[in-house]
Amino acid sequence: MLGLIKKDLLMSRNTLKLYLIIFVFYIFLALNGNDSLSFIPPFVSILLMFSTFSYDNYNKFECFALSFPNGRRNLVLSKYLATIILIIGTTIITIIASLLIGIFNNTINYQETFLTFFYTIMFSIIFLAIIYPFIFKFGIEKARIIIFILIFGLSFLIGALFNSIDTNFLTNALNFLYYNYLLLPIIVIVLLIASYLLSKHFYLKKEF
Repeated sequence: MLGLIKKDLLMSRNTLKLYLIIFVFYIFLALNGNDSLSFIPPFVSILLMFSTFSYDNYNKFECFALSFPNGRRNLVLSKYLATIILIIGTTIITIIASLLIGIFNNTINYQETFLTFFYTIMFSIIFLAIIYPFIFKFGIEKARIIIFILIFGLSFLIGALFNSIDTNFLTNALNFLYYNYLLLPIIVIVLLIASYLLSKHFYLKKEF
């Protein structure tokens, strides 16, 4: 298990260099007060993990990993754990960068910064919980198309929902989530466990 997690993190490290350019670019924008760094951790982490799925598929690593005891279960669990480690790790780095930028611009707000990144981590894990069962069911190549359609569909649905729901109700719902931030981790943990069990179910039945 630890070997599989370490393998994914080491593979991600090689690809991470490409995304450092994006990070530096958004730091420049944030220094000028034009953008936020909060969305970078999930963006980078999930893209990095996508690359590990592609590498595994290209190098036929799955067939090798499945020869280990509990290979299928460990492979699924290691992907989830490695992604969460990446999300948390990149978020910590980005929080430090955001605080330094806030100090530099004299606009630092500790509570707002930490709450923003807290919700970033939570919604990143929700996104992970939604897309990983598709990857383990259909494979990374087919899943990319499904994920694109899913993101487009969810964006359209959320936009339509925002336009149709009463503004006061929506504001109250968002404020409830904002001020009851301890509720969100419980929801996220439940979704994550359900996602893992579903992914494991798909992968145990998958033929190679």
